[in-house]
Amino acid sequence: MASRAQDAWTRLLSMSSAGVGRAPAPTLPTEDGTVPDTGGSDRLYSPGSNGGREGKRIDHRFAGGRWRQAAYALIDILCVMGNGVIAFLLRFTGWDLPGLLRPGHMTITPDQPISRYAAFLLLYVALIPLFCEWQDLYWTPRTRSSQDESLAVVKAVSFATLLLTVFIYLSGVKIISRRIVVTSLVLNTVTLVVWRYAKRQIVIHRVQRGIGVRNAVIIGAGRVGQALARQLEGNKLLGYRFVGFLDENHSGDPSMLGKIEDLGRLARVEFVDDIFITIPSERELVKGIAIIARQYRLDVKVVPELYDGLGWNAPIAYVGDFPVMGLHWQPIPTCGLWVKRIFDIGFSTFASLVSLPLLAGLAVWIKLDSPGPVLYSSPRVGKKGRVFQCYKLRTMMANADELKESLRHRNERQGPFFKIHDDPRITRSGKFLRKYSLDELPQFWNVFKGEMSLVGPRPHPADDYERYTLDHLRRLDVKPGITGLWQVTARRDPSFETNMRLDIQYIENWSLWFDIRILIRTIPEAIQGRGR
Repeated sequence: MASRAQDAWTRLLSMSSAGVGRAPAPTLPTEDGTVPDTGGSDRLYSPGSNGGREGKRIDHRFAGGRWRQAAYALIDILCVMGNGVIAFLLRFTGWDLPGLLRPGHMTITPDQPISRYAAFLLLYVALIPLFCEWQDLYWTPRTRSSQDESLAVVKAVSFATLLLTVFIYLSGVKIISRRIVVTSLVLNTVTLVVWRYAKRQIVIHRVQRGIGVRNAVIIGAGRVGQALARQLEGNKLLGYRFVGFLDENHSGDPSMLGKIEDLGRLARVEFVDDIFITIPSERELVKGIAIIARQYRLDVKVVPELYDGLGWNAPIAYVGDFPVMGLHWQPIPTCGLWVKRIFDIGFSTFASLVSLPLLAGLAVWIKLDSPGPVLYSSPRVGKKGRVFQCYKLRTMMANADELKESLRHRNERQGPFFKIHDDPRITRSGKFLRKYSLDELPQFWNVFKGEMSLVGPRPHPADDYERYTLDHLRRLDVKPGITGLWQVTARRDPSFETNMRLDIQYIENWSLWFDIRILIRTIPEAIQGRGR
């Protein structure tokens, strides 16, 4: 591998001596049409405080400059002011805005002091931009979904309105109409969501037409390179057109443009703007690519692939002048863990009490159907690899665990996950219990004890856990759950990688509302009998 990297670098260096020039590549307009400063060739080498000049860090939060953020805030302010006036007119015209055009229709009385309403409107105008800034709504990351942005708007407007209501109450002003406050809340939420959605659609339309799109080449067609290519092609808001791969291997891939030494030629032929390097461990090769890229004024981005995928989605931070990548961090904040635990205790207590009569009836059926205990407990691996006894209603014959290894060759799941169709160990009552997920009712006791949560990755048996690879351990950062994102979106997908992807998606995007949505979607899954 090292000799191949050295040979490729030698070829790259020989290409750079030819002195072939190229016109500066067109820079990509940001999401809102502004053109960022490319920074010239100094972008590749910008040492920190120990270097000859001050290091230049690119703050992606404020890409596009302060002027664009000010424009966003100005649009919000104009919307809030306009909505405040509309809410006032609606309140005192009997919702007859066209009637305002008739002379003498609108009259101001002492009961309608415009000055006081105007004062509270100015306070509202100040509060909403502050809470929008708190929700990071004055910059638009290309990875943020429209739903997430709309939810952030709802939060910002709701908190601003709540604080405004507190000010009104504390001021002792009794004449402020609650109808105006509620109408302003609704109008502001709708208008701030709509104009951001319209802006997003304009950007997507521009990208689809090829306006401001950057041509990207990926060095390395391995696992990371393929995943990056899917990201670039699937998310148009990123603003890239994937051109193809450069790699010494993988010659059968239809997206392969050539070998790494072809970079100089392809940079001109394909009008390449950006190079993504997905094999950063080959240091000399990366240096050679950086030299060629500097000559042709191409942007170079290195994609770290560390320790079997642990670097994916890892946050980048600075310690002094050094960029560092956190491979492990608290996936759910401490406050969120408390909220989740309180919700788990309350819901599991209620569900256990309600299901007691049903559990009694099912216990009698299980006992009459086949010999063996009613409850089945098995060691499962939970948060941080802790082993606990997971309880279920017995759905298999009493010696099912002893027969598992003899049936492993029929496993229809991919990866460390055992599941077979028409498992001969399942009893008649067990088929019914599994179909409607009734066998998992005793796990509310595991939730109450704190070993599991209502929502989370499913706990795997200890023998399946022993087949985990290093990147599979990420699903153990949180407590396992009775239900999860995989159960409600891809329950019949046999791929363990799909299971892993959905588990990580849940962990990294957790919120209480996310848990509630999954629980709500679990109900029709159970009623329709989609379990096996």
